[in-house]
Amino acid sequence: MRAMLFDGASPLLREVELPDPTPGAGQLLIDVRACGVCRTDLHVVDGDLPHPKRPVIPGHEIVGTVAATGSGVTGFAPGDRIGVPWLGHTCGHCRFCLRGRENLCDAPGFTGYTLDGGYAERTVADARYCFHLPRQYSDVEAAPLLCAGLIGYRTLAMAGDAERIGIYGFGAAAHIVAQVARHQGRSVYAFTRPGDAAAQQFALRLGAAWAGGSDEAPPEPLDAALLFAPVGALVPAALRAVTKGGTVVCGGIHMSDIPAFPYGWLWEERRIVSVANLTREDGAAFMAIAARHTLEIETTPYPLVRANEALADLREGRLTGAAVLTIN
Repeated sequence: MRAMLFDGASPLLREVELPDPTPGAGQLLIDVRACGVCRTDLHVVDGDLPHPKRPVIPGHEIVGTVAATGSGVTGFAPGDRIGVPWLGHTCGHCRFCLRGRENLCDAPGFTGYTLDGGYAERTVADARYCFHLPRQYSDVEAAPLLCAGLIGYRTLAMAGDAERIGIYGFGAAAHIVAQVARHQGRSVYAFTRPGDAAAQQFALRLGAAWAGGSDEAPPEPLDAALLFAPVGALVPAALRAVTKGGTVVCGGIHMSDIPAFPYGWLWEERRIVSVANLTREDGAAFMAIAARHTLEIETTPYPLVRANEALADLREGRLTGAAVLTIN
């Protein structure tokens, strides 16, 4: 099979030919049809995340077709279209797994980071962590649901019953979660890179009540702010934008250092929380929402061999919506 491989020698992936993987007990062999390009992939190749598998095939927003099943698999059959997310394995017996918080497992496996992912023509995955996908989305449209959608959904859930939601960094996750928030009857305020008129118009088209630069104040105080841009300086800015009792939710896996700020900006029971990974329960809940409300998924497709170009465009902020690799 063809694959794009990260070996750590440089931030560029190499096109290689590898033997097809073989599914073990409980695993699916998957013919990959599309794989989203996520900011977490950037963090892997840029060295922001420690201890990746080396070499590793990146990619954790995988849409494909089951080619074969290992022993003991239930719920999937050859020919089924499925999705493979970031969470690829949990131990099942640590204190977090036993308390229903498998996203914090002490011995996890992550697709495209510690497990080979979907920048390839074929991959294998533990069937217990895969999802059936809503039928109304094409393969390319479905790929961003598997991380941008799932992590966005978990980030929004951390905001509780907040009615006025600010979203900082209007990219792949933000453009999906903004639509979910609107379906839930909330008001969305979009914060983009200063001067990015195209992203602001995109947010308004998706139903945002207001859109402006991240250096601007919203027209009214927010109940919660969701941060998808990995910029620590946005945390104090978001704190100043939320009202008493408001929550700032950091939705990324990596962020630059948060600068010091006065305690008064945090006082009056404002909170800063982070989101880590996802649970299978998150996946089931979000896929039900995506099936019930057809979401508009903005994508830019790239062939597999142009993965480095897709990563560069993401790094430089040249994308609206999500980049997706098309395969097979």
